[in-house]
Amino acid sequence: MNERPLTRLKTDPKKTDARTAPETAPVTVSVLLPLALPAPYDYLLPEGRHVEPGRFVVVPLGPVEYLGVVWPRPEDTPPPKIKREKLREIIELVDDVPPLPRVSLDFADWVARYTLSSPGMVLRMMMSSGRAFAPPAPRYGVRLVGAAPSRLTPARARVLDAAGNGLIWVKSSLAEAAGVSPGVIDGLVDSGTLITEPLPDWHAAPLDLSRERAKLSEEQAEAASELLANTSDGFVVSLLDGVTGSGKTEVYFEAIAAALARGKQALVLMPEIALTAQFLARCEERFGAGPAEWHSGVSAPMRGRVWRAVAENKAKLVVGARSALFLPFPDLGLIVVDEEHDQGYKQEERVAYQARDMAVLRGALGHSPVVLSSATPSIESLVNADQGRYRHIRLAERYQAGLPDIAAIDMRTAPPERGRWLSPVLVDAIAETLRRGEQALLFLNRRGYAPVTLCRNCGFRFECPNCSAWLVEHRFRHRLECHHCGRFAALPEICPNCGAEDSLVPCGPGIERIAEEIAERFPEARRVLLSSDLTPSISDLRGTLREIEDREVDIVIGTQLVAKGHHFPGLALVGVVDADLGLAQADPRAAERTFQLMHQVTGRAGREAIPGRGLIQTYMPEHPVIQALVS
Repeated sequence: MNERPLTRLKTDPKKTDARTAPETAPVTVSVLLPLALPAPYDYLLPEGRHVEPGRFVVVPLGPVEYLGVVWPRPEDTPPPKIKREKLREIIELVDDVPPLPRVSLDFADWVARYTLSSPGMVLRMMMSSGRAFAPPAPRYGVRLVGAAPSRLTPARARVLDAAGNGLIWVKSSLAEAAGVSPGVIDGLVDSGTLITEPLPDWHAAPLDLSRERAKLSEEQAEAASELLANTSDGFVVSLLDGVTGSGKTEVYFEAIAAALARGKQALVLMPEIALTAQFLARCEERFGAGPAEWHSGVSAPMRGRVWRAVAENKAKLVVGARSALFLPFPDLGLIVVDEEHDQGYKQEERVAYQARDMAVLRGALGHSPVVLSSATPSIESLVNADQGRYRHIRLAERYQAGLPDIAAIDMRTAPPERGRWLSPVLVDAIAETLRRGEQALLFLNRRGYAPVTLCRNCGFRFECPNCSAWLVEHRFRHRLECHHCGRFAALPEICPNCGAEDSLVPCGPGIERIAEEIAERFPEARRVLLSSDLTPSISDLRGTLREIEDREVDIVIGTQLVAKGHHFPGLALVGVVDADLGLAQADPRAAERTFQLMHQVTGRAGREAIPGRGLIQTYMPEHPVIQALVS
């Protein structure tokens, strides 16, 4: 619905046609439309009819009918003196969709003013799930009823094994559990092995607050007690500042449980979809059920159900990406911003906003406490805590583990071999880690095979015709891609400028090139690449993360997708391939962000009984950021 105008809604007996009301003196109401308009428009409502702000209505605008929201007029603002014949009437009052709560209307106005955006575009984000405004569509699942097909592939065998309990499965859930594509499920339905059956309507799972909580350390218990005091009543911002692996999640779980016990709703924001999988598992351990999810990996029909469940105060705990902040919570009692320093909270399209800051604003407007959690808090949050605007809660020790030993590898004195990118020191450390049966992670925040491809004959470099950025070679996908605008082209065999053959060479490493070197050096090691362009779906990503957690992988090569929030029990070594990459950027916050990223990624090592170690390859070991990391 947010991609095109909403046309006339289907007739429903629950809806009231405003035009059937008796003709009396006209009354006007302001209606905000989810369009880039500077202000609400006025529409006629017959006298005797009454609508509260937040009510959804259908109104005409030009030749098209739109779904809009009755918007409050500023206080002491009289109705406009416009002749009746110049006003158009509301077409429908939509009764079967919960109205937006008043705090959502105030929030939209504040966000619009703060970001210099039109309020209609902010409303568009609040109405981002078009399925919420249509009758719920029936849901169907699959169930095992027939014998195995004659052609039983390994993928089909995994599906039959997963579906062997005879229960009805959602197709996507069964595909994820079996580690196959939905097409494999469809094939088994066509063969008669699985049948399609209707599923009951989805409802947010009830949470069990009586379950025994995880055992907290003394430091965690003190932090939880302080956090509970801060979040017990009204708007307070708490900065939960703990080292990697200190158990910050278990601490703010105490605040979530307290909010739920008061009958309130709770929202947990996360910067990466990848982080939600482990949170869901820990939530099920603590509360016996998972929260409602809201992010781009959730299907459109499910987002519609979640939107309604939130608006009806039936979904008590929600975990989501930054857009979840704009859900219509009527009774929000706690907002948690996990990894609050992360740049994933910043949106730059349409309405440009920083979700961490908007979460604080939403908490202030709704009198809801806010928890900002991070091992590397942003400068803004640290300053606010230092000046007393935020309560500062610290966790200085890891939970039942020690911090990893961090060392810098001076690439000037220990350079890699010609044509290689890993120094002998790092290669030896990887080999020793594998000999002990432990896992290693290599981090390079650069997707693809090489950042630049040029011709040795004429010096030609491939440039994007749309935005003038250099095209990046993605050898695994056999193409050149622009990481700015998304344009891609096939990788040519000859230089398009001079026509020379075998003259195109990649310059510099991406993670695909590092994976190639690892395959040559450690051919027996089980390897996996984690990058946003190599994990096509959230189910694939979660499956890969489970393999790492279950120690089915020896070496992980990844971008910032693996840098934060993950808990890999068998990971002993983290190698940063190029720590200077972030420091070379023309960004006044390059040093801060590089420190945060390096600290987070090295913090993946040694999170349980295995001692952790981090090795940072750099040509500038004397740089203050590198010195801060190794200290």
